[in-house]
Amino acid sequence: MKWGRWVAIGVSGVAAITVLTLLPQFNISPQPQAGQQRTKQQIMQNTKQKEVPRPAEEKQLKQLMLRRDVTATERLARLDAKRHLQALAEGIKDSSLSKLSTDIRELQKGHKQFRSIMLYSSTGKDKHFRGSNERTAPDVQEQTNYYVALARKALRKSEPYESPVFPEKNPHFFVIAEPSRHNKDGIIAVMDTHILRRVKEHQDKNLRLIPYPKEGKYKIESVHTDTLKDLTVKTGHDNEKASHFYENEIVVTFKEPPSDQQLAQIQKDIKAKHTNKPRSIRNTYIFQSDSMSMDELKKYFVQKWRPAFIEPHYLYMTNETAPAADSPEIPNDLLFSEYQWNLPIIETNRGWKLSKGSNDVIVGVVDTGVDLYHPDLEGRLLKGYNVIDPDKDPTDDVGHGTHVAGIISANVNNNEGIAGMTWGGKILPVKALDQSGSGTTYSVAQGIIWAVDNGAKVINMSLGNYADAQFLHEAIKYAFDKDVVLVAATGNDNTERPGYPAAYPEVLSVSATDNNLKKASFSNYGDYVDVVAPGESIASTYPDNQYAALSGTSMASPHVAALAALIRSINPDLKNTEVMDIIRSNVIDLGDPGHDNMYGYGQIDVFAALEAAGASGAPLQLWPQHIDQKLKRLLDDTLQR
Repeated sequence: MKWGRWVAIGVSGVAAITVLTLLPQFNISPQPQAGQQRTKQQIMQNTKQKEVPRPAEEKQLKQLMLRRDVTATERLARLDAKRHLQALAEGIKDSSLSKLSTDIRELQKGHKQFRSIMLYSSTGKDKHFRGSNERTAPDVQEQTNYYVALARKALRKSEPYESPVFPEKNPHFFVIAEPSRHNKDGIIAVMDTHILRRVKEHQDKNLRLIPYPKEGKYKIESVHTDTLKDLTVKTGHDNEKASHFYENEIVVTFKEPPSDQQLAQIQKDIKAKHTNKPRSIRNTYIFQSDSMSMDELKKYFVQKWRPAFIEPHYLYMTNETAPAADSPEIPNDLLFSEYQWNLPIIETNRGWKLSKGSNDVIVGVVDTGVDLYHPDLEGRLLKGYNVIDPDKDPTDDVGHGTHVAGIISANVNNNEGIAGMTWGGKILPVKALDQSGSGTTYSVAQGIIWAVDNGAKVINMSLGNYADAQFLHEAIKYAFDKDVVLVAATGNDNTERPGYPAAYPEVLSVSATDNNLKKASFSNYGDYVDVVAPGESIASTYPDNQYAALSGTSMASPHVAALAALIRSINPDLKNTEVMDIIRSNVIDLGDPGHDNMYGYGQIDVFAALEAAGASGAPLQLWPQHIDQKLKRLLDDTLQR
């Protein structure tokens, strides 16, 4: 059957079914009436015993999440603005006024958030560059002048400056300044914070804080997020509540360096693992025992040697070189270290030692489109397709698709913005959702088919609905039969009800976790969930050359799509079913052992999955299937000859 004809016939029957980026709420289990005692079954969510909060409590959690996203986005905006101004300030000494003026105009052309920029001169000869012709209310202009005056005062002292956002009740702007290192000159900018309003509006829908679509009236069904249980460290990375050290080692700083005879005595007393002289820097030595714990070593040295200082041998203090695969790679992207908690927690940095991706692997992003001119996506985007209006480019007029694309493929090690999960590989942007963030079953199905027919080997779908539409399922099966790895978000309603396309057996379904490896409060769950990935306050690219922090299973899903792309890069011979099995089998197991309704098989582990995939051949656990498939391909080739 030809797809073109099939889609044309199907559209009249299913076009009314809306497939939303942000899933609507459904009330699937009754709440106890006031004064009634909840039964055990009502408190239990499958195998996880948790208190179920009232809808008002759920709303408070989501409002808190929204405030976190807006706050994080403001910090991203400030850091990005600071970097641009520092670059301009560096050129004040060496560049001509003409060159600086050109650089400023180019910056404002691609970054509309720079409402105005001023070249400040200690001689009083300032030069202004207005990026927006919008009029400013007199009271707001008065506040702007006040903060600009404070910025001038800071620059006269060769100090940077940042104002709060203003006006207080309806923040629109902030003022930032960076001094030149060479003289008393500098750069002052008035920044437009329209991105904060966009993120708020986006997350009001994304987290279901307002009815979406507008005419919908839905009730939130929710479960309580466990915030009281102690955090368990389940990856190789440090976190704010844990400091790792070697159990049988200790670092000792002596008041005077011990003699060779004293060192020999210490080595004998502690039953040292090695007889050679311990590693040292000046008066500080690292001792390693064959049997004594760190606490026992500490007691020994305090009682017998009374050193100046003792501490555990923390992992970051070791002076031994770890194997290359165990040494995490830290990119120089501006926002990585401070904001991208999501990549280290799934072992992405270690995974990069095994694979950074390949340009042969194309990831289709069926979404709201992508910002085609974002500097952090430069060189990573293919032509793409606009299902909504085929005569136009798949330009993102919402922000959602750009954010998803950045998680997968923002340029890495370019001193710009964020780091994507793949250093190589291409994004195929498919605009199947319109400016409201929604699209029909037809548009999504057509987008999937187009992506498959144009080379996508992985497709991310951060969208869904609770309707099991056969029309959409046929498109999913078409992609699956073409060996495409399909990944979809489960939804943000904190409900167990299956959402589609995530619940289709051909699709890897992804729910969201927070930075404590707990289920995100908004995330859907259920027995159809395959894996989980980070989904709270994820920093990524946003339209108009900006960056935003957003929360949702929409943000979790592209982490898994990127992992699938990395696996297909390291081992192109793997079938889509093998890739999916590797992702499910190599996880950080959370919740109940094995598969459970809250976390599926667990949180993705990039390093473990890539190690299992192997740089050549099939992973051991898939070897029988791999041999069968190779024999089948050889037989098919022979028959065709």
